[in-house]
Amino acid sequence: MSTEDFPSSSTQPLHDLHNRWPQAESVDDFRHNLAAVHARIAAACARVGRDPAGVRLLPVSKTKPEASIRLAHAAGCLLLGENKPQEAYRKWENLQDLPDLKWSVIGHLQTNKAKLVARCASEFQALDSLRVAEALERRLQAEGRALDVFVQVNTSGEASKYGLHPDEVADFLRQLPAFSALRVRGLMTLALFSAEGERVRQCFVLLRELRERLRQEAPEGVSLDELSMGMSGDFEIAIEEGATVVRVGQAIFGARATPDSFYWPTADGDAADK
Repeated sequence: MSTEDFPSSSTQPLHDLHNRWPQAESVDDFRHNLAAVHARIAAACARVGRDPAGVRLLPVSKTKPEASIRLAHAAGCLLLGENKPQEAYRKWENLQDLPDLKWSVIGHLQTNKAKLVARCASEFQALDSLRVAEALERRLQAEGRALDVFVQVNTSGEASKYGLHPDEVADFLRQLPAFSALRVRGLMTLALFSAEGERVRQCFVLLRELRERLRQEAPEGVSLDELSMGMSGDFEIAIEEGATVVRVGQAIFGARATPDSFYWPTADGDAADK
């Protein structure tokens, strides 16, 4: 089954498609899947009058072996997203022969893993505490480099999800200019894992509206140009609501061994499917 066979609904998430995403096992498979995802991006943009050039596709390679990553790279993927810092670091180390391949860490970060992100990542999308900001700043200064970051916001209201409460974001942003190695690019969120499209959509609407309010008072040096929201099952809804970055894994790499819900944040874990 091709990814082109899936519905391209503007209102219904596709979270029930686990194990139906075809496995990419060759460079041609990756090219085909990437083209199908880009077609879905273009269709979503057309529905709301957006230019597809304003949406960046971030392929997510978490749990996928390095052999698969090499195929994806050969198909043109030069920036890949990873949930766990230690997995990103291991893959970065083992794929040093691909110097143009960059890494975006998109999952929750504990301060004791900050050194891994500071060394291997070109982007970090889950900044949600001053403790993490301080740990990253210290490690980045030691490495002599800077890092693009997104501030993660909890728009679903679920206690199991990481991210700042929307009411906390303005004060958090005011404190970030103190960290010169962190280049704030925008906001990130995880929507509800739900088959109800309008409930999912409201998470994206909340982030977009929050960004518009905060733009008026963002401190100098803090950019809120980017909205990272939407994954394999809901990125079309996210694009309709203003996403500039969509994080897509299974629609490109193929289904994972466990269902989406396994990767979603819970009270006991820190995973999130992409």
